[in-house]
Amino acid sequence: MPIPIQKTFTYSITEDEAIFLQKGMRVAVSFGKSKMYSALVLNIHQTKPTLYEAKEIHQILDEVPLVNELQLQHWQWIANYYMCSLGDVYRAALPSAFLLESETIINKNEAFTEEDILADDEFLIFEALQHQSQLTIHQVAAILGKKKVMPIVNSLIKKTAITIKEEIYEQYKPKLVKYVRLHSNYSSDDSLGNLLEELSRAKKQREAVLGFFQLSASKKPIKAKELEEKANVSSSIIKSLVDKNIFEFYHIQTDRIQFKGDTNDLKKLNEFQEKALSEIKETFTEKDVTLLHGITSSGKTEVYTKLIQEVLDQGKQVLFLLPEIALTTQIITRLQFYFGEQISVFHSKYSMNERVEVWNNVLENKPKARIILGARSSIFLPFSNLGLIVVDEEHETSYKQFEPSPRYNARDAAIVLAKIHAAKILLGSATPSLESYFNAQQKKYGFVALNRRHGNVQLPKIELINVKEKQRKKEIKGHFSDRLLKLIQEALDLKEQVILFQNRRGFSPVVECKTCGVSPQCPNCDVSLTYHKFRNELRCHYCNYQRSMPNSCGACGSNTLDNKGFGTEQIELELTQLFPDHKIGRMDLDTTRGKYGYQKIIGAFEAREIDVLVGTQMLSKGLDFDNVTLVGILNADSMLNFPDFRAHERAYDMMVQVSGRAGRSKKQGNVAIQTYNPFHQILQQVSTTNYAEMYKEQLQERWQYKYPPYYRLIKITLKHKDYNKVDTGVNWLFKALYSSFGEHVLGPTAPAVSRIRNQYIKNIVIKIPPKQSLASTKKQLKKIKDTFEAVKDFRPIRFITDVDAY
Repeated sequence: MPIPIQKTFTYSITEDEAIFLQKGMRVAVSFGKSKMYSALVLNIHQTKPTLYEAKEIHQILDEVPLVNELQLQHWQWIANYYMCSLGDVYRAALPSAFLLESETIINKNEAFTEEDILADDEFLIFEALQHQSQLTIHQVAAILGKKKVMPIVNSLIKKTAITIKEEIYEQYKPKLVKYVRLHSNYSSDDSLGNLLEELSRAKKQREAVLGFFQLSASKKPIKAKELEEKANVSSSIIKSLVDKNIFEFYHIQTDRIQFKGDTNDLKKLNEFQEKALSEIKETFTEKDVTLLHGITSSGKTEVYTKLIQEVLDQGKQVLFLLPEIALTTQIITRLQFYFGEQISVFHSKYSMNERVEVWNNVLENKPKARIILGARSSIFLPFSNLGLIVVDEEHETSYKQFEPSPRYNARDAAIVLAKIHAAKILLGSATPSLESYFNAQQKKYGFVALNRRHGNVQLPKIELINVKEKQRKKEIKGHFSDRLLKLIQEALDLKEQVILFQNRRGFSPVVECKTCGVSPQCPNCDVSLTYHKFRNELRCHYCNYQRSMPNSCGACGSNTLDNKGFGTEQIELELTQLFPDHKIGRMDLDTTRGKYGYQKIIGAFEAREIDVLVGTQMLSKGLDFDNVTLVGILNADSMLNFPDFRAHERAYDMMVQVSGRAGRSKKQGNVAIQTYNPFHQILQQVSTTNYAEMYKEQLQERWQYKYPPYYRLIKITLKHKDYNKVDTGVNWLFKALYSSFGEHVLGPTAPAVSRIRNQYIKNIVIKIPPKQSLASTKKQLKKIKDTFEAVKDFRPIRFITDVDAY
């Protein structure tokens, strides 16, 4: 069932159904009192359930299985490893159109006449039923303007005014394109001559028929739209020709998204790429997983394309995973150039119907779904013969899903998926995650390095700018040091482009009253509101609460409000004042809301319509702009001082990745990093791009303080709107866990933001030493969780388990 319940359920079927049904088909079943679900067949067997009477299924929804056996195997691994239910995985994996939900339909009871016993709300519904034959629960909610309408519906049933029934509805609608053909009466040449004579008066209709003949010369089916444009007539004219039995319409089902593209030859690799390619193939003979550590702009994508081509030649499928939707827009164009129509894309900015089409194409192993390019959810697609998985930028945190369950890591789940399919998997990154690099050093993975940039361009020159010193000398303007402004000016004078990185959106993160020091807080979360100047409003980045910017302080009434800190919006405004003749662009969550939001900004920047691009971490991932020679990081310290054991590794990754956007084509680029502490070891390692040293130092710290890759982590989060409830619950839980795992239990602690959307949050972390079995730890944890949920007071608390929570 697509619901978060740990177990599976047995239903009864007839003998004929048993012959027809296969694993992986969907069936509509009723569950609970009146709800209908589209459940998935996991097993067909002869054992009766002992504790309950098996209900009959309602209907079979598929003719062929929608989910294959290999997928079910993979889902079961995810459910076991990440401690969630199979229903959670099922819900996350299938496009929502496949998860049919039931809709309660309300009909009027014709025999009912005592309208005077109805209350006001009830009468409204009854009256609406006089005009409509039936209403759905959604429509009733809309009529009454309330969310809870079931009590009113129930009282109407008691008074016998209405009857209700459950109906299941299919959400996916295929896209049909309208085509035109000549009616069968006009197959001979004589009849055609007569036809044109008949239409000698109807000028427009005659034009439409002549247009049709011109188009039919190409022997292709003719779209109604095409004919309208060609003959320059309206759709009503063609419709009248259909009414006269001269034309007829017919429909062909087509996919909503189609990639056109010629298949060009792959680029020739340089000697370093060739060497890396042959080393990867060599490691694949012994190992299934290989880590490719290639510095930024070393041409990893070209190496991938060669490997993809070889797998396609064997007739197998390829999955290409990317961390960020922003990246897919650029890589699609590159891969399309080589592989044309064999690419399908799958991610959450696509509409539900588009995702259904990709799913069906993969299921049927169609030629247009040989290469799947997607974000983390694409590991759930119904592959049947996967040959290769490429995980690009494998260190990225975006591969980990935090909300809702299943809280899986796509990179790790992809490694298991490759094993199930006996496929090879390549992890690529300029800054590999410590875990992957550690596995490669331990010879668990194959390892290949690519240390030269493509075209032998040198790595950018990185300089650290001491902001403290600059402030003392009064050499700072707004948020820019004189050195950075000089570098920007030089780049712009040479008609080159600049990227500026600031990992905060909005105008300023804190608004503070100068008189009493109070800053406006979010009413639902434990954070201060961020000021967005463009709309002149204060906004919470956790729950999206917004209100207009006040003129005076809410606490003391004085109008001395001051902005503290700065976000991308403020940088953009400052730049417009400093460089009024140049076009400034911004790329963050606020500017990339729509489906094509990314494409517009990236396209404009590639076409050199934008001179300076300001952005958040979206900019740091594998994007390739050939004209960027300067990258500025405006506040490096905010990334370093973060309460998380991976803060330093992440700060290193992000700065090196952003720096890698500079000087990618001909000349060496520049990177300027503004910081208050230029002697910080991570910043020193970034300035020399020394991954090995960073790895060694971090690894030592991880060993010392017992963190991954040596120890595993399971994080438990409790949430509830009553603080005392969470507090008592978490203390009980800590004692129970402590008696099982001793000092390996950390907590209970409140996170940095301890209340989100009116829910108080408390965390406990369990560390699992290298020798301790993960499976038995989870078993023990599950027992404790079940006991916790059996306590009446604790039942309403949300209990979240997150395995490998980093």
